[in-house]
Amino acid sequence: MTAPIVARVGATTHTGLRRALNEDAHLAEAPLFLVADGMGGHQAGDVASATVIDEFRGLHGRAELSIDDISFALARARAAVDAIAGDGATSAGTTLSGVAIAQVDGVGYWLAMNIGDSRTYRLAGGMLEQVSVDHSVVQELIDSGELLAADAQRDRRRNIITRAIGAGSAGEADYWMIPAAVGDRILICSDGLSSEVGDDEIRDLLLTHEDPQTAADRLIVRALERGGRDNVTAIVVDAIHVTTRPAGAAGATGTDDEDIDSDTRPRAEAMGGMR
Repeated sequence: MTAPIVARVGATTHTGLRRALNEDAHLAEAPLFLVADGMGGHQAGDVASATVIDEFRGLHGRAELSIDDISFALARARAAVDAIAGDGATSAGTTLSGVAIAQVDGVGYWLAMNIGDSRTYRLAGGMLEQVSVDHSVVQELIDSGELLAADAQRDRRRNIITRAIGAGSAGEADYWMIPAAVGDRILICSDGLSSEVGDDEIRDLLLTHEDPQTAADRLIVRALERGGRDNVTAIVVDAIHVTTRPAGAAGATGTDDEDIDSDTRPRAEAMGGMR
């Protein structure tokens, strides 16, 4: 079966300059491109992120995936992380963000998903758009008008997330179905990148470096140059072939249903008092 999207991919991860352990994990093999950021300062954050990625690795080799495929894998991943907590790592948890290759009526789509504050971006027509919405305290404050987006990076609450896999959270993932086009460039990253490098500079680097591996490498280098205060991971996915609807064919509209060095951590009120 021909994949509805054929992609080139580059991926890089780095522990950063201030941490001894890399709690990020990632998967960059069609049809799945995912980044998980384990809870810093918690027990077994690195195990939680690796466990979630390993659960999704079982979907490798398929031409495409559905929302049901992703949601069932997510349920299995959540149960696996909860089992880690049952072994005594009561605060183990992780974010998860990324895209899967999908199709609607034979047309190629990006199936994006997110839980936590790792991010998925799409560069198309020279414009960079953040597809995912951060599940974080500062995003809620921005949405309510209580905080300016320009002030978010300096806010002491910027590392507190409101949804996660594990860490006492029952928060659900968000999903988006996005029509794909040749030339799309998808970036999935942990907050070790987005907290150090602004969107404008991310866009410039993605536009400057044509090779996806080079682009991913340069993004990591820039995050390290800016301080590298957290683990940092970047996946760059380029659509080089997309199955589209023949000209004149009817369209389809349906789809499947604290201090600067602090790391991602769950909000206590939202996650059963965990700190």
